Amino acid sequence: MRLQGKRVVVLLERSFEDLEFWVPTMRLQEEGAEVTIAAPEANRTYTGKNGVPATSEVAARDLSADDFDGIVVPGGWAPDKMRRYEGVTSLVADLYAQDKPVGLICHAGLVGISAGIVDGHRATGSLGIKDDLVNAGATWVDEAAFQDGAIVWGRVVKDIPDFCRELVDALA
Repeated sequence: MRLQGKRVVVLLERSFEDLEFWVPTMRLQEEGAEVTIAAPEANRTYTGKNGVPATSEVAARDLSADDFDGIVVPGGWAPDKMRRYEGVTSLVADLYAQDKPVGLICHAGLVGISAGIVDGHRATGSLGIKDDLVNAGATWVDEAAFQDGAIVWGRVVKDIPDFCRELVDALA
């Protein structure tokens, strides 16, 4: 269990990509990480875009980056909603500022853009946000998954295994 003693936040909002939330969450737990599920609201059940529910434990605004070793933002349509909450973007920015891994997969780059952390980085994700990432100062790379600085990037659902490997390596 490579991540024993590590604490990781996984973000949640309605219309998250079910597999991009559940697979990394379970993979982190499998490696021994303590996973906290955070969202704009605590103790709320959110439904993924494919109908699988997940419940938040705490509101992102109530967390401190000092208490965690990394964060994961799943894709789907949730990142476009998450990015509107200062508690979410400030938590992401604070973890990044502490050089702790920030996992962004698929549309999650939208949260990275709003948190102000993508400028100057290589980036990937859903082709639907390529222009957004480039306009925010990132260099688009069409690869399954990789780490650039503190950011761990994943492209799309089919790349989840690669994303999880990069994420676990970054946190270990």
